Amino acid sequence: MKGNEAIGEAAIMAGCTHYFGYPITPQSELTAYMARMLPKKGGVFLQSESEVAAINMLYGAGAAGARVMTSSSGPGISLMSEGISYIACSEIPVVLVNIQRGGPGLGTIQPAQSDYLQATKGGGHGDYHLIVLAPSSVQELVDLTQKAFDLADKYRNPVMVLGDGLLGQMMEPVEIKEIKPKHYDKSWALTGAKGRAPHRITSFDIDPYKLEEVVWKLKKKYEEIEKNEIMYEEVDTEDAEILIMAFGSVGRISKTVIRELRDEGIKVGLLRPITLWPFPSEKVYEVASRIGKVLVSEMNAGQMVEDVEKAVKGKADIHFYGRPGGVVITPKELEEEIKRILGR
Repeated sequence: MKGNEAIGEAAIMAGCTHYFGYPITPQSELTAYMARMLPKKGGVFLQSESEVAAINMLYGAGAAGARVMTSSSGPGISLMSEGISYIACSEIPVVLVNIQRGGPGLGTIQPAQSDYLQATKGGGHGDYHLIVLAPSSVQELVDLTQKAFDLADKYRNPVMVLGDGLLGQMMEPVEIKEIKPKHYDKSWALTGAKGRAPHRITSFDIDPYKLEEVVWKLKKKYEEIEKNEIMYEEVDTEDAEILIMAFGSVGRISKTVIRELRDEGIKVGLLRPITLWPFPSEKVYEVASRIGKVLVSEMNAGQMVEDVEKAVKGKADIHFYGRPGGVVITPKELEEEIKRILGR
């Protein structure tokens, strides 16, 4: 399946019942797939008049206890940012898919990784975090989309699947299993009082002391997520003389680099974060400080590199190679940069 369509099928098989969204390249096939297939499964598809409308529809359906999803690309996610902040504060489980394109501004329709900071540092206002998952293949688009729904319900928190145009447009064989949603307590959902005392879901409280309590409660939840949900892939780091740090498509490209350079006698390893938030800081420190040299590579101007530098705490030399604007990094470019760093 094409990546965008595989996300849609994975979501349906994971029990997604409502999709609200607005077309934008390079993820429009996902919207089209949900329009075609979700109603056949008894679900609700609605193309909103804008991304601002879509995120607020997500807010409403999620507050009623439904498994809900939207998808977009950078400019659309920017428009959703206020609603995402409201959803995070209200602790409503939703799944967001961002198939990244070049930016800033309207940018290009080519693949990029330029929304890392937007995804991992909030994007909207206030003290909140998204759980951010970064796939590197169509199969991982499937697996992480399905995992996103369970994580959202488990922690009552928005979860973002952060792909890119390369993965969204790529076609690969996939295995998609229908999963039975785990049971999560949704007694908080707005289903109508029906003989019980009414309650409300809101992100608004004019009393600063009450809002402070909400923020500390959220922070405690984020600490629990950081303790339990970190994921990464480690490749050939045991004897490596240099470590590549890359996520998503560039992590995938890096595996070709490792194979080709090891054939030349140059020992390269890879550490690929799968959760971008929470970031695997302890693992990065452990591996990078042991190897001593790190090349961070991203299809942007250097966004994850800040988290790597923070994690490494000065215990390794950090180098960066990036291509922003929608330019895809090639294995040859990375191989030449590694040889330059190592003086080969």
